[in-house]
Amino acid sequence: MDIARRLVPAAIRRRYAVKFGIALLILGLSVGLIGFVATAELTSGVEDRVENDQTAFASQEAQGLQMWTEQNERTISVMAHSDAVASDDPAVVEDRLLEWEEHLADDTFTISYVDLEGETVLSSTDAALRDGTLGDLDGVDEAAYDEATADVPWTSSPYVTEGELGEEAAVITYVQTVPDAEDRAIVYTAELEAHDLEAAGDVTTVVVDGDDEIVLDNAGYLDEYETLGLEYDDTPIVAAARTEGATTQQLSAGTASVLDTYEFPSEEYVVSAARVYGTDWVVLTHEPESQAFGFVHTVNEWGHYATAAGVVLIGLIGAVLGRNTAVSIDRLTHKAGEMEEGNLEVDLETNRIDNIGRLYDGFDSMRVALRQQIEEAEAAREEAERERERIAEINDQLERTADEYSDVMEAAADGDLTARMDADGENEAMDAIAAEFNAMLEEIERTVAELNSFATDVATASEQVTASSEEVQSASEQVTESIQEISDGAEHQNQSLQSVNQEMSGLSTTTEEIAASSNEVADIASRTVDTGKEGQEAAQEAIKAMERVGSEAEDAVAEMRRLESEVQQIDELIATISEIARQTNMLALNANIEASRSASGDDEEGFAVVAQEVKALSEDVANAADEAEHRLEAIRERTEQSTGEVEGTSADIDDAGDRVQEAVEALEEITDLAHKTNVGVQEISAATEEQAASTQEVVAMVDDASTVSEETTSEAENVAAAAEEQTSALTQVTKAASDLSSQSTQLSDGLDRFETDVDGTSVRESVEVSTDLESVSTDLEADEPADPTDPLEMGEPADPAESPSEGGITFESGDSGSEDGPSDSLGTDPLATEPSAADYDAAESTWAAEVANEGSAAETDESVDPLAPDPVDPLVEEAADSDDAGAAADPLAEPTAVDDGTDEFVDPLEGADDLEGDESAPADDEQVKDNEQVKDNEQVEDDETAGTSFTFGEDSVDE
Repeated sequence: MDIARRLVPAAIRRRYAVKFGIALLILGLSVGLIGFVATAELTSGVEDRVENDQTAFASQEAQGLQMWTEQNERTISVMAHSDAVASDDPAVVEDRLLEWEEHLADDTFTISYVDLEGETVLSSTDAALRDGTLGDLDGVDEAAYDEATADVPWTSSPYVTEGELGEEAAVITYVQTVPDAEDRAIVYTAELEAHDLEAAGDVTTVVVDGDDEIVLDNAGYLDEYETLGLEYDDTPIVAAARTEGATTQQLSAGTASVLDTYEFPSEEYVVSAARVYGTDWVVLTHEPESQAFGFVHTVNEWGHYATAAGVVLIGLIGAVLGRNTAVSIDRLTHKAGEMEEGNLEVDLETNRIDNIGRLYDGFDSMRVALRQQIEEAEAAREEAERERERIAEINDQLERTADEYSDVMEAAADGDLTARMDADGENEAMDAIAAEFNAMLEEIERTVAELNSFATDVATASEQVTASSEEVQSASEQVTESIQEISDGAEHQNQSLQSVNQEMSGLSTTTEEIAASSNEVADIASRTVDTGKEGQEAAQEAIKAMERVGSEAEDAVAEMRRLESEVQQIDELIATISEIARQTNMLALNANIEASRSASGDDEEGFAVVAQEVKALSEDVANAADEAEHRLEAIRERTEQSTGEVEGTSADIDDAGDRVQEAVEALEEITDLAHKTNVGVQEISAATEEQAASTQEVVAMVDDASTVSEETTSEAENVAAAAEEQTSALTQVTKAASDLSSQSTQLSDGLDRFETDVDGTSVRESVEVSTDLESVSTDLEADEPADPTDPLEMGEPADPAESPSEGGITFESGDSGSEDGPSDSLGTDPLATEPSAADYDAAESTWAAEVANEGSAAETDESVDPLAPDPVDPLVEEAADSDDAGAAADPLAEPTAVDDGTDEFVDPLEGADDLEGDESAPADDEQVKDNEQVKDNEQVEDDETAGTSFTFGEDSVDE
């Protein structure tokens, strides 16, 4: 929308009438465009439907003509395959042809049955053609009879001929030969006009053949068949129908001049073409465009009229509505301008109840609301002025009180803790601040006095801890060196055992492979024995079979010899028959001679006939005897050949039997040797398996020893690492104690600056650290040489980076045990009462947890995790479980009785690290409340003190 506003000129945007007119114009143009496009689409759709109808009509005509030609071909095929034609009786065929002519009625012109070899007409339905020649048949040339077959008939081109009564007709002739009688054929002449082409209005339908000549039309060929054979000159659409299928085109007048012959209207027309399948014919339908697309033109015309009427109607309605709306909006704009100039009495009444009327009502309501808002704004302005004056007086009084309080705070910041604020009672909030500040100063006075006494005691205890830590550090270094030597020896032993383990594993693998190979050889030998036995049995069976074959061959030879003897007997019989036949032939010859000499009498003729028959019989007997002799000769030759082959086969069988016998003997010997081999391999396999079992036992023993060695090495490394960490921890403790002593001195010097009214005798008793440190020192001297136990059993010492070695102490309100709170190096709040055994126990737990976390971050050896319960040094674990558990603990720890009746090892120095977030740190509730009142209000600076400054609040005490 922003882009549209920038593109539209301001002159148009300022006038509603112009914008409404432009919108109305765009609407009219859109409606007109949509109407014309829709009309064009509708017209195109109707045209396509009309063209499809034209194409479908041409296709229907083509299908009808196709069915007519196929029917004619089936008719002549039925005739050629009928029983009457197969009888080849002209009379029967003629009767059958007349029946067919009567049955086919209008489709049939003539039917003839012809003799192709004699070139005559044997039968015909036309009496003029009976007993005629092939030349009397019109439209059939000589090539037709050569091209016609018993399955596919020959088809002629359409032509005009005279009928039996002298009438002319356009016909087409089919010729088909008779099956199993290639010299006979059926000639079937069908009348083309029997197939009617549909004629509707000015539609002209023609059928053209492969030469684009008209063979049929729906005009009856006009007068005297003058259109038959005319050339159709619009060849492109004919070619398209043959190649692309049925099609429809719109052509201009005169494209096909042949239409003038049919008196077709001289205007644009629509032509549809469809191919007649099975022939080379094409059906073409022609219809004037005004007739074909009359409805299309009507739809197009009325569509344009409706579109124009819609545009005009939109323009009229829009002009009326737009003018009234524009006038009303202009009038309202003028009245709104008067209201803008300050005239709130303008007339905003109207008789309209539509949106514009409601807009008038809205402006009227807005005018009333403006009046009320102006009056309310004036009243609010006067009230605000009075309130401003009252607040100014309060601010002046607060500024005076703040100046007084500022002077008191500056005095306290300079070290005068006796200064106090005066509550005048004029402002409750300021009075509360004065009371809280005075209470805070009183608490600070008591705190400074207690800190001064406590710092002295801490300095003394720190010196004693430093001395004891140095002695423990020396002993830990000696333990570390001894454990490192043990670890190196265990590592060397572990490597040796690993080498032995690898060698034994390789030997065991080799032994197992030998055992497996031996088992495989034994299996092969066993299978060899079985195979040898099977071969021996098979050879025995073969020998027996050959013996049986040899016996059968001898029987066959004997049988053939008997057959040969019988054949010889047959030869003798045939010779006898041949002799008898020759004698009979001689007798018949003599009888014939005698018969020829006598020339009279029927008996003599009969005698001659008998003699002739006897002669013929004797000749047949002689021929049969000769043939039998030839066949027996062939049998004799084959018998002799078979006898020789059988004798040779018998000899081969005897030879094969001898060889099989030798193979049997060899297989028996192989069987014996394989059996012996199997026994030996079984013994080797058993011995190898025993050796493999022994090797496995040795490998298992070496694995156990290697495992023990690895565990020893690992534990030694853990102990060495723990000893190193103990030494490092003691170093850190020594440093922390030294830093603590230094800080205690600094704290005492800084506290001397403060001026307080608190008497020194009222300060609480300080913590008895000296006594605890002396007890710790005694324990160190007794335990040092006897037990080099890992001090990490109770946790690691604090990281020096976390100890309060930065030369400053920080006091923060609300924190009783953090590094920013008022805690000493033992993790005890100096403002609280004297710490009890339970307090030391809680401090020990917090110190151990924090030291473990810090040691985990600083540790570089991943094999030792001080936070994890495993792996634990077995020496430390054993010592912890024994009755002398106290000797295995931290040398700085001391058993202290707690409320639950158990002994805990408590390190009085374990509070050297910060105890941030420790809920068990002792603190006085009243003192904590006083500390929370300190809110960054005072700061003390003294350049004469040796670089030491103390800040109460969030700032630390830095050196």
